[in-house]
Amino acid sequence: METDKKHIVKEVWVNACRFLLAAVFIFSGFVKAVDPLGSFYKIQDYLTAFGLISHFPSLLIMFLAIMLSVAEFCVGIYMFFGIRRKIASTLALLLLVVMTPLTLYLALANPVSDCGCFGDAWVLTNWQTFAKNVVLLVAAVVVFRFREQLIRFITLQMEWLVSLYTLFFVCVLSLYCLENLPILDFRPYKIGTNIKQAMEVPEGAKQSVFETTFVMEKDGRRQEFALEDYPDSTWTFVETRTLLKEKGYEPPIHDFSMVSLESGEDITDSVLTAEGYTFLLVAHRIEAADDSNIDLINEIYDYSVEHGYGFLALTSSSEKEIDLWRDKTGAEYPFCQMDDITLKTVIRSNPGLLLIKAGTILNKWSDSQLPDEYVLTAGLDKLELGQLKHVSKWETVGNTLLWFFLPLTLVIGIDIFVIKRREKLGGKIKQAPRTAKPVVPQEPQAKKP
Repeated sequence: METDKKHIVKEVWVNACRFLLAAVFIFSGFVKAVDPLGSFYKIQDYLTAFGLISHFPSLLIMFLAIMLSVAEFCVGIYMFFGIRRKIASTLALLLLVVMTPLTLYLALANPVSDCGCFGDAWVLTNWQTFAKNVVLLVAAVVVFRFREQLIRFITLQMEWLVSLYTLFFVCVLSLYCLENLPILDFRPYKIGTNIKQAMEVPEGAKQSVFETTFVMEKDGRRQEFALEDYPDSTWTFVETRTLLKEKGYEPPIHDFSMVSLESGEDITDSVLTAEGYTFLLVAHRIEAADDSNIDLINEIYDYSVEHGYGFLALTSSSEKEIDLWRDKTGAEYPFCQMDDITLKTVIRSNPGLLLIKAGTILNKWSDSQLPDEYVLTAGLDKLELGQLKHVSKWETVGNTLLWFFLPLTLVIGIDIFVIKRREKLGGKIKQAPRTAKPVVPQEPQAKKP
C-alpha cells in the first residue's frame, strides 16, 4: 500500500514537471516562430557581445534562429502529448544545461539587456531569466530521469503523425512570418499606435536623459557631434548614437527621432503632427535592403506626390550608401536618418512600408506585400488601406491555434475511436477463455446390403 502511494506521488510530480516544461517551451517557441527576425537580431547581439559575429554569416544566423523556435515548440508539444519522450526530454535537458550557465553569465556581466527567451512578448531581466532557467532545469532533470512515468495521450501508432505535423506547422509559421510580417506584433510600433502619444511622459514622472550624437567624417577623420553642434555639409554622415545618461520613466517609445538628410534638422514633431497621410519607407541598412520591388516603391512615391501625401525614407546608413541606392534605383524621395535598432523595431522588413496619419500607424507592409497600382486606384481617404487596419491579437491567436489544433483533433479522434478501441477489443479477445468444441454424437450408419 505504501509502495503504491509513493508511486502515485512520483507519477504526479513527474507529470507536473512535464506540463511546466511543455507550457514554457510551447510559449517560447511560438513567440519566436512568429518573429524570426527578432530572434535573428537577438542572436546577432549575443555574437557581437562575445566577439564572434564575424565567424557567422547572416544565413547561418537566420537558420539558427528558426531552428531554435522549431526545437522549442516541438519539445513543448511532444512533452504535452507524452510522445517522443526520449527525444523531448533529452533535448529539453540539453537546452537548459546550455542556457542556465549562459544566463548566469548574462546576469553577472550584462553584455545584453535581456536574453530574448520570450521575444518581445514578455521581456525578463537577466536575473529573472536565470531564476526561471534554474527552476526549469530541475524540472528537466526530473522528466529526463523518470520519462517512462509520463502519461501518454497519443498511442505509438499515431505519435509519428502528431510529431511530423507539429514540425511542419512551426516551420511553415516561421517561414510565413519571415516572408511577410509577424502575425502578432508585440513591439511598441504596432498598428493603431499613436507614436507621439507613446513618446509622452506622464506629468510628474521622472524623465530619462538621452544624448544623441552624430558620427561624422571629413578628410579621413571621424568625430562625434551633438545635435546642436551638427556640422556643415563638408562633413559626411556615418551613423547616429543614442546613449542613456540618466534613467527615469521610460515611455513605450523613447528613441524615435528623424533627422533630415538634406537640412540636418530634427523633423520628428512636424511629421508626427501632420494631419495628412505620410508613407514611411523603412530600410534600417539601405545597402542590405531588398531591391526586387524598387519599381513598385517608386510608383508609390509617385502616387503620394500626385495626391499630396508625404513620403520619407528612414535609414541608419551613411550618405554614401544612400547615394549608391539612389543611383541604383532612381529614387527621388527624401531621406531621414534614424537609429538602427529603432528601425529594426519599427518593422521586421528591409525595406518595409508604414502609413501614418497624425502620428497614428494605420498600416504596415513588408517588401513582399506592398500595395500596387491595382489597389491605389483613388485617394487614401476613399480606400480601405487608408483606414486604420483592424488587428485583433486574440482573434489572430485563435485562428493560428485553430490551424494547429483542428487537424490534431481529427488525429486524436481517430486515435481514440479507432486505434485505442481496436486495441481494447483485441485485449478482450486475448483474455477470453477458450472452450472446447462440443462433440455432436453421430448416428451409426446402416450397413449396405
